[in-house]
Amino acid sequence: MDIDAGLFSPVSAGTEVTALTSDRAYLQALLDAEAALARAEAGLGVVPPAAAAAITAAARTDRVDLAAVAEQVRGGGNPVIPLVPLLTAAVRAVDPDAARYVHSGATSQDIVDTALMLLSRRALRVIGADLDRTAAALRRLAVTHRDTPAVARTLSQHAVPTTFGLRAAGWYELASIAADRVDALAAMLPVSLGGAAGTMAGYVEQARLRSIVDGDPGSFVDGLIAAYAAETGLAEPVLPWHSLRVPVADLGATLALVTGALGKFAVDVVELARTEVGEVAEPAGEGRGGSSAMPQKRNPVLATMVRSAALQVPALAAVLAQSMLAEDERPAGAWHAEWQPLRDCLRLAGGAAATAAELAEGLVVSPERLRANLDLTGGAVVSERLAAVLGEVLGKAAAREVLARATAEADRTGTPLAAVLAAVLAAEPEVGPTEPELAGLADPLDYLGAAGHLVDRTLADRAR
Repeated sequence: MDIDAGLFSPVSAGTEVTALTSDRAYLQALLDAEAALARAEAGLGVVPPAAAAAITAAARTDRVDLAAVAEQVRGGGNPVIPLVPLLTAAVRAVDPDAARYVHSGATSQDIVDTALMLLSRRALRVIGADLDRTAAALRRLAVTHRDTPAVARTLSQHAVPTTFGLRAAGWYELASIAADRVDALAAMLPVSLGGAAGTMAGYVEQARLRSIVDGDPGSFVDGLIAAYAAETGLAEPVLPWHSLRVPVADLGATLALVTGALGKFAVDVVELARTEVGEVAEPAGEGRGGSSAMPQKRNPVLATMVRSAALQVPALAAVLAQSMLAEDERPAGAWHAEWQPLRDCLRLAGGAAATAAELAEGLVVSPERLRANLDLTGGAVVSERLAAVLGEVLGKAAAREVLARATAEADRTGTPLAAVLAAVLAAEPEVGPTEPELAGLADPLDYLGAAGHLVDRTLADRAR
């Protein structure tokens, strides 16, 4: 059997989340779901405690042939159908009397969905930790460069002065929001327990056969759901959700937000690391950023990989959203369509979070290039301010016309904008600021608005 080593997904290859979502990890999650169900039923008297212990002992991937499950999965359309007899045989080898309690009252979807939630929660914990690392590093950048001047760009062109700290504060805010969403979702992922068609009749009947239920099964059902949630550490659902696919759609939406938040950081780094911009550089590493043809290159490969994940996850998340159109009480196809896209979303988001943490922790900022780029337009970067000041004395229309001519002249001759404006206004000395006043107005360091305060506001809000 060929192994997917990640040749086509460098952002996720070799990461912890990829290991946590491997076929073997998924098999273990299925076994964990079966064992937890046996223990939950044992707590209510449906399964003998010794049988639950035997099932738990046998529910290990070294006791069940992964290749055999994979080869037989096409026969039933999901991995639990071939897994149950293999697990039953493994239990029989430990305790023959316990074998008949494997998968008691359950249906395949109970186990698959619970396993996917276990797998997802394990992955989300790693993703959340890497998002916390990323946010912490971006916070440090925001603090360090709170007042480091830079040029803001809109529609790819120089706009007005800003600070690198404000830019980093925006990245930090996104990473923090993503971390919050991941933590919240990880706590909400539910067990799946519905039986063949969402009535839990199979579980109730097992309880009746053992004289545990006599009459209204409500308290037993409530107890079983609570016990299963406690055994798995997952949340209690209100209803069986076989065809109510909000948990999976939530995962897709949250992972798309995660990669989108990190993708914004990444795409900014790609742009700022351009040779002609040079305001940031990725952390150096052995063999990182090289080109097979151009030895001089230092490609922003970390940001590139994060961006690649951000471009893929929304499309995969759309499959998960579409799978909410799950017909009847158990869907044909919509449920099955979720499995691979969900795993891909987890892997891509996990790879993006781990890579973004490395990028943020090692990002190199060049204040010298930031200032040089800010000065490239010779003062035109503060034309917004000059327009406001001149508009008060010349009128808005006249001020814009004067500035347009002066900016064009400054760009053509390389003369500072303040000097050109002073010459234009010299013909009418009683109108407008003097040349020294214009030079002060054209100083980009004096037109940073509330950038520093906005950084402080972001950091204070997050601290709360």
